[in-house]
Amino acid sequence: MIQFEKMNTKHFLQSLTVSDFAISPDEKQMVLSTNFNGYFNLWGMDLEKKFPYQMTFNNQTSNFIKYSKTGEFILAGFDKDGDENSQIYAISPEGGSLVPIRYKEGERHFYSYLTEDGRHLYYSTTAGNSTYLNSFVYDIESEEEQLLIEGSIAPTFIDAVSLEEKTFVYIKQFGNTHSLAYVQIDGEEVLLTPLTDKQHTVSDIVYTSETEIYFLTDYDDDFSYLAKFDIQTKQFTKLLQIEKENFSSIYYSKEEHALYIVGSYGVEDRLYRYTIADGKNEKLETPVDIIEKMMIMPSGHLYLLGKSATKPNNIFVSKEMGSSWLELTHYRVPGVRDEDLVEPEVLRYPSFDGLEIEALLFKAKEENSNGHVILWPHGGPQALERKSFRPMFQLLVTQGYSIFAPNFRGSSNYGLDFMKMVEGDWGYGPRLDNITGVDWLIENGYADRDKMLLLGGSYGGYMALLLHGRHANYFKAVVDIFGPSNLFSFIESVPDFWVPFMKQWVGDPVKDKERLTADSPITYLDGMTKPMLVIQGANDPRVVQKESDQIVAALKDKGREVEYIVLEDEGHGFTKKANEIYVYEKILEFFTTHINQLEIPKA
Repeated sequence: MIQFEKMNTKHFLQSLTVSDFAISPDEKQMVLSTNFNGYFNLWGMDLEKKFPYQMTFNNQTSNFIKYSKTGEFILAGFDKDGDENSQIYAISPEGGSLVPIRYKEGERHFYSYLTEDGRHLYYSTTAGNSTYLNSFVYDIESEEEQLLIEGSIAPTFIDAVSLEEKTFVYIKQFGNTHSLAYVQIDGEEVLLTPLTDKQHTVSDIVYTSETEIYFLTDYDDDFSYLAKFDIQTKQFTKLLQIEKENFSSIYYSKEEHALYIVGSYGVEDRLYRYTIADGKNEKLETPVDIIEKMMIMPSGHLYLLGKSATKPNNIFVSKEMGSSWLELTHYRVPGVRDEDLVEPEVLRYPSFDGLEIEALLFKAKEENSNGHVILWPHGGPQALERKSFRPMFQLLVTQGYSIFAPNFRGSSNYGLDFMKMVEGDWGYGPRLDNITGVDWLIENGYADRDKMLLLGGSYGGYMALLLHGRHANYFKAVVDIFGPSNLFSFIESVPDFWVPFMKQWVGDPVKDKERLTADSPITYLDGMTKPMLVIQGANDPRVVQKESDQIVAALKDKGREVEYIVLEDEGHGFTKKANEIYVYEKILEFFTTHINQLEIPKA
C-alpha cells in the first residue's frame, strides 16, 4: 500500500497565488499576475484551453493590469524589488519584451484610465511634484503629453474619465478617512459631495454616461453608501445604503445598466446587483469570502478574483449574472485537503472602555495543538484582518499554534468613526484593545497565561514592539516584521506624498512630542526582555530599514537576544517565493525554539 507523506511545512510554503488579472475584449485570453516560477510575472491563459504560459520574465509584481479594448496591447505597472516606484509598460498579447510607456527612474506612476481606442493614457505621477503629484493625459500614438492637474494642498489622483473625455474626476487624498472628489467641467472644478466641515471619503467613481457619475461615500454618515452626481444639474443624491454595511467597491455593467456593489461589515464581503432603472437591489451568492477585484465584460459576463480563509486567490466567471460561478484557476495548498485547513472563529469582546472589538481566532485542531496562542495585531492600522488566506497562518496552525487576530480600534470596515479612533492615538487605545483581548482569551478559556506569543508586520510590527516594551510579561517571544520603532524617525522617512497625512494620522513631532515619545517602542527598551526576531526589507519605502536597524542595535547594546534578517531584494512585503519560504521557516523555527522555555510566572 502506498503511503503518502502527511501535510507538513513545505506544503504550505509552496502554495502559490494570483494577485491581479485582466480579460481580453473577446474573452479568449486571461492575463494574470502570479508566482508560478517563484517570482511574480504575467502569465496568459487561453480560456478555451485553460493552460497557462509565461508572458513576462522580469520577476516583478505588477500593481495593475489593463487590457486595451482594441485588443492590441496590455498595460501593466512594475516596480523594482519592492521599491514601489512603479513604471508603466506595454506588453504584446503574445508576451515577450516590455515597452516603456511612462518611465522615470526613482519616480512613481499611478495608472488611472485608458480610452477605449487605446490611445490616451491618464495617469498621475510623483515626477516634478513628489508631495502632491501631477496628473497627465499621454497620447500613446503621438507621444505628446498634456498636464491636466498640478496637485496642491493634498496628493491628487485622477480617478475616472468620461467615455468621450469631456469631463474627468480627481480625488484629493487628505488621509485614509478624508478625501474629496471633484469633477472638472469646462475648466471648473465641482465637488461631488455637498460642502461640509465634517471629514468624509469618496471612492470608486464610475461614469454610466456623459452626465451621470456613481460613487461611494460616507458623506454625512458613518458607513459608506452608493451616491450619484448629475453633471448637468450638479446635484448630489444618496441612493442606496444598508445598515451596518460598508460599501467598498462598485462595477458598472453596461449590458444590464446595473451596478455590482461589494459591501462588508467586518471580516467578510457580500455582493449586490443594483439595477439603475428601478433602484432594485439584489444580494448575490459568491464562491469566496473576500472579493479582491471584478471585471464586467460587454457580454455581461462577470469575472471575479477572490479568496477565503482556506483557499488562496482564485479567478471565477459567471455567465449568468452571478447566479452560478465557474472556477477558472485552482490554487490550493499542495498535498493538503481543504478540510484539513482551519476556518477562523469570529469572536467579540468588550475592550477596556467597553468598546466592542471583533476578532478572528484560528484555532489549532485538538490533535495538533501545542497549547500556544499567537497574538497577531494587523497592519494598516486603518485596515483589518479578514477571512483571508494567509499561508503563514495555516502553516502555524497545523504546527499546533492558534492565532488570535483582533480588529482593534482604527480598523476599517466598522464605520468611519471607529476607523478614526487610531488617528493621533497609535499607542494607547489600540494597544489596550490588544491586551484586553489577550486577557479576555485567557479568562474565557481560549488561551493559557503562560503560553502567549507575539507576531506582527508593518503597523502590527510596531504594535508587537510596543507590546513587548510595555507588556513583556504576557509573551514568551516576539517577531517584528518591518515595524516602525521610533515615531519621530518614521514620520521623517515616509514617502513624500504621505507627508500631508502624517499630522492627522500619527501626530505633530513638535506639538505632540510627549505623546509620540510615549507611543514610540524605542522608549521602552528596558522592558523588551524576551527573545526577538526582526525581519526587514531593504527596499521598503514605507517603513525604511533604519526603523529596524535602530531598535536591533539598541537592544544588542543592552545584551538582549535579537535575531535580525534583512532581505536585500524585498520592500514592504515578500514577493519572491524563496524569501517567503525562508521567512516563514525562520518564524516557525524561532517560535518552536522558545515555546519550550520555562513557563512565565503568573502575575
